Amino acid sequence: MIVVEEVRSKRQLKAFVKFPFELYKDSRCWVPPIIKEEMAVFNPSKNPILQNANLKLFLAYKKGVLVGRVAAIVNWIEVKTQNTKKMRFGWFDFIDNIEVSKALLVKVSEIGKSHKLDYMEGPVGFSNLDKVGILTYGFEHIGTMVSWYNHSYYKKHLEILNFKVEKEYLEHSHAFSDIKIKNYNRLESVIKKRYGLRALNFSKTKDMIERADEMFDLFNESYASLSSFVKITDLQKAYMKKKFLNFINPEYIKFVINKDEKLIGFAVVMPSFAKALQKIKGKLFPFGVFELLKAQKAKAVNFLLIGVHPEYQNKGVHAIIFSEYHRTFTKKGIQECRRTPELADNLAIQKLWTDFNPKLIKKRCTYRKNL
Repeated sequence: MIVVEEVRSKRQLKAFVKFPFELYKDSRCWVPPIIKEEMAVFNPSKNPILQNANLKLFLAYKKGVLVGRVAAIVNWIEVKTQNTKKMRFGWFDFIDNIEVSKALLVKVSEIGKSHKLDYMEGPVGFSNLDKVGILTYGFEHIGTMVSWYNHSYYKKHLEILNFKVEKEYLEHSHAFSDIKIKNYNRLESVIKKRYGLRALNFSKTKDMIERADEMFDLFNESYASLSSFVKITDLQKAYMKKKFLNFINPEYIKFVINKDEKLIGFAVVMPSFAKALQKIKGKLFPFGVFELLKAQKAKAVNFLLIGVHPEYQNKGVHAIIFSEYHRTFTKKGIQECRRTPELADNLAIQKLWTDFNPKLIKKRCTYRKNL
């Protein structure tokens, strides 16, 4: 018999956050979160998105042993402003027992029905900037700081429970040595002159943070046409600046501005923290901070975001961004570049990378079931 309990105490919350540490203790590819940071995600006083969302966390037990977890989320901005009556679920982990996964998803379904929502979809986070999808291909590749990893049986469970694929995401990798930059350098010069553009680089985090709101505003504009996009609020901007941007070497954030100093393109890259996070096992102290600082010099990087203002799309702005990154990566001896999950139907973003000899390394999906 499976018993499902709602998380109501700090002790239960810690059990929720730490459950994957046991489930994936023998995995070479799972990347653990920082426990303190993960707990803050579920704290309304620290995560502003919870001001516009309902959250319930559940733990599943079998004979008194913790065997699964799930987060049930209603993003009211999504429901009310987009009229998308979606029940979200995420942080979905479980042993290979169909009764466990079923019991957890029943709880999610009950909440969705109580709010008169139309369907449930997951695994997803609170918004478009959170982790997404169940891994369906590429289990042999190490995870990243910004994506979930899971056992191969997850897909089978959802299919047995009559969930259908809603969205597919792709992850690619390419060797830095495969980047043929000469054509981009030539195009960069032409585009700068034609449209009066220039690159804006940063050497100090403070200077980059001062213009970060412009980047998030442009993110909202450039991604608005994608399926089920949810706009980033002002409160979320402040949260994201504190949580992520302070982690990133300012040299790894590139802006393109026009003659009026308006931001029209950007990209965000992060050093690969995967191996450092595996070493510190979720704890920043006493030595975790030093491992993360050392990882700033990693020879692998992850492309997190790239955005171009709709008026400048298909005009070659990416050539400026790629040329700037090539100069920075050459100086820092970068050997591998990975792209974090991109919607399979976002053909425009995939087209940007065709000259880089990209290799498909992972696929992941979200799954849907009508309520």
